[in-house]
Amino acid sequence: MANSFGSLFRISTWGESHGGGVGVVVDGCPPRLPLSEADIQPDLDRRRPGQSRIVTPRKEGDRVQILSGVFNGKTLGTPIAMWVKNEDARSEAYSEMKDKFRPSHADYTYFAKFGIRAWPGGGRSSARETIGRVAAGAIAKKILRTKFGVEVLAYVKQVQRLMADVDPERVKFKQIESNIVRCPDSAMAEKMIRLIEKTRKQGDTVGGIVEGVARGVPPGWGEPVFDRLEADLGKAMLSLPASKAFEIGSGFGGILLTGRQHNDAFRARRGKVITTSNYSGGIQGGISNGQTIYFRVAFKPVATVMHKQDTVNEGFHNTTITGRGRHDPCVLPRAVPMVEAMTALVLVDHALRHKAQCG
Repeated sequence: MANSFGSLFRISTWGESHGGGVGVVVDGCPPRLPLSEADIQPDLDRRRPGQSRIVTPRKEGDRVQILSGVFNGKTLGTPIAMWVKNEDARSEAYSEMKDKFRPSHADYTYFAKFGIRAWPGGGRSSARETIGRVAAGAIAKKILRTKFGVEVLAYVKQVQRLMADVDPERVKFKQIESNIVRCPDSAMAEKMIRLIEKTRKQGDTVGGIVEGVARGVPPGWGEPVFDRLEADLGKAMLSLPASKAFEIGSGFGGILLTGRQHNDAFRARRGKVITTSNYSGGIQGGISNGQTIYFRVAFKPVATVMHKQDTVNEGFHNTTITGRGRHDPCVLPRAVPMVEAMTALVLVDHALRHKAQCG
């Protein structure tokens, strides 16, 4: 179904932005994994609104509750249900959207598909849906870290034309979390923050790029042909709200190189195979090669702007609409834990699939 993701490690998210709450059911988590809300809450705190002056001021504690699948602090191997209560919706700010479609939002397409939509807050199309992904991703990250020694990170690489200088092989979590924009290049981070603040004061928004990194992934994860590891990563990233493009390794920049320049030469070192470069982004033929996996996700400027725009209403008559409510001037700082979560969900699913197939 459209609200589920994964094969062996499978999640189903539920809930609307202005409903009673949002959550997720995780099926396929291995048993006996030590787990509590304390393992999940830190990532939700990094995703939640109201955390800094450059994100939406909506005040939500986003405190997670585990409802099933855990007993005496360990997973049972049965479905894990988690939920977060909505506490600061303020649906009245969306009253104009009741019969008008917001430009570049999912209002019209949801209406075209279902003939009905939850107009307060955008319903399921709201980024609030990602709470379930981030909660499930925290479990996936713990499995990857404790069972396989894999580290998953993401950070803001670019805001509009401001690009950070970051080495995906060496970047550390502490560097990423050292500032409110989550860019490990501190000098560029200050410029990014100023740009976002300036844009917000103008009632406008900006987009940019989040780079994702997975270090310590062993060779052999992934499938040939349709379930290639990079294909599943691409699907995962492009399912995130506001995402518009995905590239891995050299990406589009690889077209500027020749084959001789682009090839990642193999060498043997201490009984392991390494590559002298990593233009492939750690994946070849859809299967991990043991090198660091790195990729980039482009996020568009937030569609809600505080200016009058042309649109149509549900009767398909021309009208105008002005953005209201509390919205991010830039999704990137809060998108970082979302990218990490989706990366972890893809990797843990392929780790379990590899173990099931190859032992």
